[in-house]
Amino acid sequence: MINYLVIEGNIGAGKTSLASMIAERHNARLILEQYADNPFLPKFYKDPDRYSFPLELSFLAARYKQLHKDLTSPELFQPFTVADYFFSKSLIFAKITLQIDEYNLYRQLFDIIHQQLPKPDLYVYLYVSVEKLISNIRKRGRDYEKEITPEYLEKVQQGYFEYLRSLSGQKILVLDLEHLDYIYVKSHYSRIEDVIFREDYVIGLNRVQLP
Repeated sequence: MINYLVIEGNIGAGKTSLASMIAERHNARLILEQYADNPFLPKFYKDPDRYSFPLELSFLAARYKQLHKDLTSPELFQPFTVADYFFSKSLIFAKITLQIDEYNLYRQLFDIIHQQLPKPDLYVYLYVSVEKLISNIRKRGRDYEKEITPEYLEKVQQGYFEYLRSLSGQKILVLDLEHLDYIYVKSHYSRIEDVIFREDYVIGLNRVQLP
């Protein structure tokens, strides 16, 4: 039984769309990351060396505040909670963007607070190639994302893979969605939903490729 479901993925993988569709279909509580409100994000994409540390700190604080509030408050009328991010993504991005001394300080702060948050019953990672990620990012046309490079997306992808391999005691599902368009093709969404909810996954890394 899933009470807390996380949909994760690289920038442009479609995690917000999928989480929103699942929440609407099942009348579930939806938690969406409020990244667009972060004033450091556009600055970071233009000048990452200068703005990486304040960006990561601001995301850490915002993610903790939102998840702690939403996940510790009972929901009586919705069957489960689905979120389009997990708190540990803070660590993934920080390791990519920060200098070693900055990351070590950041890790201390992260370790203090992340234990206070519940773990998901199922962690779903949406795998999409960097080429398709770039295409998706261009299609949605956000001005501050124009500076994102394929090299940066590749680093993020590898960061997620490294993190997923290090997780223990959790059910992790990696979905290869390279050839699916679940936003516009109803049957594609139905297949993804079946894989998420109708399979009993073991603790550890589970991989499914959907043709």
